[in-house]
Amino acid sequence: MSVIVVKGTISKEDLVQMAKEPFGDMVKAVVDVRQEIMAIGGELHADEEVVLSERESSRREDTWGINLYPGKSEGEMIEFDSMVNLKPAYGNRSRNVEDPAVQAKIRAVVAKIVE
Repeated sequence: MSVIVVKGTISKEDLVQMAKEPFGDMVKAVVDVRQEIMAIGGELHADEEVVLSERESSRREDTWGINLYPGKSEGEMIEFDSMVNLKPAYGNRSRNVEDPAVQAKIRAVVAKIVE
């Protein structure tokens, strides 16, 4: 599956279909919290981050890797775990998104994009 950039909206049903192919119940995504866009469909978060960087001029400090579980409730749908989140220069020293404010921004973008 190729990486797509979502600038508008995408349905949960579309995400469920996308999840079936590579991972079963999960879709990897990278969210640009500044531009409020999301790349999905990559095998690796790094692939999606590169697409955002090259096509959308996303900055490293604005992109965060997440896993979406579209079959779960809204509160459980997002998992903040990705190697692209290792950003010591920006204060994030783990695979998780450590800053609650950044997590809130990611949730807001996902809520805006996923119908």
